[in-house]
Amino acid sequence: MINLVIDGKQIQVEENITILEAARRNGIDIPTLCFLKEINEVGDCRMCIVEVEGRRGFVTSCIQKVEEGMVVKTHSQEILEARKIILDLILSNHHKDCLTCSRNGNCELQNLAMKFNVQKIEYEGEMTEHEVDDKSPSIVRDLNKCILCRRCVATCKNVQEIGAIDCTERGFNSCISTVDNQSLNDVDCTFCGQCIQSCPTGALKEKEYIEEVWANLKDENIYTVVQTAPAVRVALGEEFGMPIGTNVKGKMVTALKNLGFDKVFDTNTGADFTIVEEATEFLERLQDGGKLPMITSCSPGWVRFAEKNYPDLLGHLSSCKSPHQMFGAIIKSYFAEKYGVPAEKICVVSIMPCIAKKYEASREEMEVDGLRDVDYVLTTRELAKMIRQANIDFVNLEDSNFDDPMGEASGAGAIFGTTGGVMEAALRTAADVLEGKNLEHLNYEQVRGEKGIKEASLNIAGKELKVVVASGLANARKIMEQIKEGKADYHFVEIMACPGGCIMGGGQPIKNSKVRSAVDVRKLRADALYTIDEASIVRKSHENPAVKQVYAEFLGKPGDEKAHKYLHTHYTPKAKYNF
Repeated sequence: MINLVIDGKQIQVEENITILEAARRNGIDIPTLCFLKEINEVGDCRMCIVEVEGRRGFVTSCIQKVEEGMVVKTHSQEILEARKIILDLILSNHHKDCLTCSRNGNCELQNLAMKFNVQKIEYEGEMTEHEVDDKSPSIVRDLNKCILCRRCVATCKNVQEIGAIDCTERGFNSCISTVDNQSLNDVDCTFCGQCIQSCPTGALKEKEYIEEVWANLKDENIYTVVQTAPAVRVALGEEFGMPIGTNVKGKMVTALKNLGFDKVFDTNTGADFTIVEEATEFLERLQDGGKLPMITSCSPGWVRFAEKNYPDLLGHLSSCKSPHQMFGAIIKSYFAEKYGVPAEKICVVSIMPCIAKKYEASREEMEVDGLRDVDYVLTTRELAKMIRQANIDFVNLEDSNFDDPMGEASGAGAIFGTTGGVMEAALRTAADVLEGKNLEHLNYEQVRGEKGIKEASLNIAGKELKVVVASGLANARKIMEQIKEGKADYHFVEIMACPGGCIMGGGQPIKNSKVRSAVDVRKLRADALYTIDEASIVRKSHENPAVKQVYAEFLGKPGDEKAHKYLHTHYTPKAKYNF
């Protein structure tokens, strides 16, 4: 253990941690901007400078390791003045349209400006001007709000191993950009949105479709249907000050009804359709000698990654659409026919934790008979904005239930929102089919947890099934390289683009670096989904009565021609760069 003094306080910590971490563990706050634990620890912004007795000049606390007998000051007058100068220099080249910025009230730069009582920028001068990149259907990039912290670069390069963005130019002209300053739409970006989660300002944000949704809600000739993903209900409450991982399903449904949607459905039901079709497809491949391993296709960021980086392996991907796309197709066919609503008058809105879902909904493959499966995708954050716009007191809302006939969903559908959930849900159904009976075994602990790669070998009906779950695109690449080299003997693979799965999607509430350092957000949200599953009456997708009804009345058998028409799609190779 190391003994040191910080701001007069005797502290004992283990070796090999930084001054910043030692201070925070002991309730001493040191401001940061570029720091992002285990992702970006480079000391670029210098906001975290401290004084160390016996050292000349200031020390960057986010990279300086503690030493025995070290005496540290974090808030001397000299330090405060230096930090104020650093902050002034950053603000001098920053567009200060805070009132209209998407991050107003949740901006780390804004928070520091308030903390240091910045009322005037001392270093006014020339400012860089950049064109806003809004070409993609998912991400808007505004370099005028960038502070060159490089957190997005580190996330894209080190966490996802994509490297779509980097620091370009030099000196005053330095900026975070793409190859040849092309749009994110035209480079190797997967639209996972992890860069948005890392950004401390409004330089990166989702492309919003709030106004379009409001217009449809106000149009009396449009029948608006909304569906919500499992990960949304365990994160939305955070936007209104509720504890991380709070399940606000009932309040969320009430809020959506108050916003004016004609029907409020549960995407978990769509997940049940996905599992039934996916398990059927897997068993057909397993029994008929089809291409193995079969890989899940419900994460659009992962699908875009595969199309760009592993075009020769696309045959391994399941042909199943993702849950919200399946459900959208069902709404505009079965639901429209059964309840006499003209399909062309239906507007389907999906509330998703993922900004890649915006891109997915816009894909030309995602339509049936000339009708888009899903018309608009809003993130968890966008839904929160709409609730505030409508002046709804979210925290004090009464609970409501999803609408029938497709408001029923299984616990298996709920765990779709976390890494390993799709695999576990599929195994519950596949095991029942292979064994030819209703098994009591429901939990597959082997595929749960926060590890980036989870392998398991399961004996089902005398068959040894090898499965693997990969979370995050860096881990996806490892698995795909194994498959490409013929070194993988898996039967079934689950891949999610976002580390941790949908609960940590790019459209979820943004947590600042301090919260991310101190709290396991991923675990809290995941635990909430598993709690929902455990409390569910139906915990297997194929046992969902609503799903059974749709197959009996409309689709026929899983995997049949009609099911393929509405619930399946195809994927095509795509160039990494479009210029």
